[in-house]
Amino acid sequence: MFLDEKTIEVRSGKGGNGLSSFRREKFVPLGGPDGGDGGKGGSVILRANEQYTTLLDMGNLHVYKAKNGEDGGPSKSTGKSAKDLIVDVPCGTLVKDGDGHILADLTEPNQRWIAAKGGRGGLGNVHFVTPALQGPEKATQGQRGERRELHLELKLVADVGLVGFPNAGKSSLVNKISSARPKVGDYPFTTLEPILGIIAENSRSFVVADIPGLIEGASEGKGLGHEFLKHIERTYALLFVIDAFDENAWKNFQTLRKELKKFHPKLVEKPYAIALNKSDLGIEKAEKAFSAKKEKFISTSAITGDGISELKRILSQLVPDKRKKSFGWGK
Repeated sequence: MFLDEKTIEVRSGKGGNGLSSFRREKFVPLGGPDGGDGGKGGSVILRANEQYTTLLDMGNLHVYKAKNGEDGGPSKSTGKSAKDLIVDVPCGTLVKDGDGHILADLTEPNQRWIAAKGGRGGLGNVHFVTPALQGPEKATQGQRGERRELHLELKLVADVGLVGFPNAGKSSLVNKISSARPKVGDYPFTTLEPILGIIAENSRSFVVADIPGLIEGASEGKGLGHEFLKHIERTYALLFVIDAFDENAWKNFQTLRKELKKFHPKLVEKPYAIALNKSDLGIEKAEKAFSAKKEKFISTSAITGDGISELKRILSQLVPDKRKKSFGWGK
C-alpha cells in the first residue's frame, strides 16, 4: 500500500507556571520574593527525513503531543523546559491546513517547520517588584500550547520521473538502471506505487522515480490519474518509456505527452529522454517512426541490457550537477 495523504493532530506543550514565593532565611525575617519562572513547553516540529519514502513510514500514530514545561521553583530557579517533539516526514511533504492552504513544503533533507509552538513559561513574582511593592505575590500562568489539525500530502522528490503506459517495461528498466526494486502487480497498473531508485554515474548520484503506468484520460482522473501524475510535478526531467514492440508506439508517446500537458502545461516543458524499450523483440518500425519525427531516443532492453549504459549517461546529462549528490546518498 502506498499512502500519500494523511491527517494528523499536533499539540504543543503548555509553559510551566511561574512561582510566587519568598526567601526564608534565619537572619532575614523579611526576605524578598524569589519565585522562579516556568519552563517553556515543547514544540512539535516536522522534519524532512530522506530515509522515508511514504507517509506509512510515520507509523499509525495520528496525534503528536509535546510535553509541558515544568513550573518555576524557589530561589529564582527556572522550571525545566520540555524537549521539542520531532516528527519525521518524507521529503516532498506538503503541509496544509483544514482549508487546503499550504503552510509548509518540506523538500530538502533535514528541513524543519514548527507545526505547533510550545507555550511560554509563566513569570515568577521576582518580576513584579516595584519601589512601592517590595513583596509582590503575583505570578503568571504558563502559556497554553497550540493544537491544530494538519493535512499531509506527499509529492515524491526525484530528479527524473519515468513515465509510460502499463506493461511498457518501466519496472524492469528501472531495475537495470538504478538500485530500485519496484513492486509489481497485475495488469493494468503493474507498478503498485511510485518507487525511488538511485543511479550512480561518474562519482555522483541522482534519483529516479518509477511512476505507476498511466492510461489515456489520466489527466481527467481515470485509472490512477491524478493520484500519481502529481508526483511527476517535482521531477526535473522525464524519461518516457515506450513499448517499442507495440505497433502504436509513436501514438502512445503522443498520448502520454497530451495527458501530461492537460494535467499541467509545464510538465511538457521539462527536459526529457525517450527509451524505446524491448529492443530484444525487434523494434525497427518504432525506431523509423521516431527518427522520422526527429525525436532522439535510446533503444533499450531490460532483458539483454542493450542501451542501459547509454541511457544512464543521457539521464545524467539531463540532471544539473547542483541536484546531484555524492555517493552514499540516503545512507
